Amino acid sequence: MRLERFTAIPDVVLGPLAGRPEADWHRAPPGKWTPAQIVHHLAISLETSGRVFEERRAKPPMRRRPRTVRERVGYFLVLQIGWTPSGREAPAMTRPAERPEPRAVERQLRDGVARFLALGRDLLPGRRDDLFVKNPALGDLTLPEWLRFHIRHCAHHAKQIRARLAS
Repeated sequence: MRLERFTAIPDVVLGPLAGRPEADWHRAPPGKWTPAQIVHHLAISLETSGRVFEERRAKPPMRRRPRTVRERVGYFLVLQIGWTPSGREAPAMTRPAERPEPRAVERQLRDGVARFLALGRDLLPGRRDDLFVKNPALGDLTLPEWLRFHIRHCAHHAKQIRARLAS
């Protein structure tokens, strides 16, 4: 079930933008990200976490570092109950360009999803519980946890995209 939801990410994020003029990709209230910037942020997040898993795939089994209280609370909220708090500033490495090109960020998002699907085929179930990549807010996550994170993160931002397009 989770992989089906993961493969739907491009439809969830890009579906509302399909057939829209480029101007709609760059429309947002003052101080808020445009749909193009939201897609770019999601694509960077997918690309960055996926690349780290690729770099670590040949490493020996790892152990999860203990989570801080803040990371445990974030993990519970986001990955256990599925609620993503708003208003948290994105980590610097995932902040989008000022005016990203729509087709480029669409391709980057699709490539990030494809990368994770390939990682799932290559690393699961064998490396399910002993390979970790740190999430800035949730601590060390396994590949299945990152899949769940990306599903929820993309759904959260897809709501923002739909709101931008509705206004």
